[in-house]
Amino acid sequence: MGEMNVTPFIDVLLVLLIMIMMSVPIPTHKTEVDLPGGPKGMADPALNTVYIDPADQLFWNGNKVSGEQLSANVAYAASLPEEPLLRFEPDAYASYDRSARTIALIKDAGATRFAFIGNEKHREFER
Repeated sequence: MGEMNVTPFIDVLLVLLIMIMMSVPIPTHKTEVDLPGGPKGMADPALNTVYIDPADQLFWNGNKVSGEQLSANVAYAASLPEEPLLRFEPDAYASYDRSARTIALIKDAGATRFAFIGNEKHREFER
């Protein structure tokens, strides 16, 4: 027994497809909608950076601070109506202990918006 000839079936499907495509109307109209614009001149979000240098000294936005000053600065920033993002960037040669104590100090001061930055500088992808 030979194989079934599907050519007529495909021809019928193509004709049906063309008929459907021809019966669908082409959209020739356009509806104008006035969308509301956002506020002009969006301010940059506030950012604070805590840095630990290789000598384990703390810096708040580039200024050297003590642990108590850092705690006070973080507590003040956390009390603002819109809390700024606190970015933490320890140096590659800063001690792990100092970094861990600083993170605990930041948490105890009430910061809720916290991010690590600069991690990509400390990672080597060697085999």
